[in-house]
Amino acid sequence: MTGLTLALAARACRDPRVAVDLLTLAWAFRRRRWWHIAPFLPLPDRDYLEWRLHTAYGEERALPPVADVLRFARWRRRILSA
Repeated sequence: MTGLTLALAARACRDPRVAVDLLTLAWAFRRRRWWHIAPFLPLPDRDYLEWRLHTAYGEERALPPVADVLRFARWRRRILSA
């Protein structure tokens, strides 16, 4: 997962619009009531992420391609702004 995170961070550094898309996507995926559960960070729920990966790629441990994450983030921005 670190490789994916670094690749997305590199893309975000090159394009501010991508940075905003990825930050809003990360915020949307945060675990609800995250401030009540250690480590008290707005991280996504592991079960939810595994379910999302299973429905998208057929495997809970699949690592999505950078292009798929960027495409989803762009799609989400367009849908929410429509």
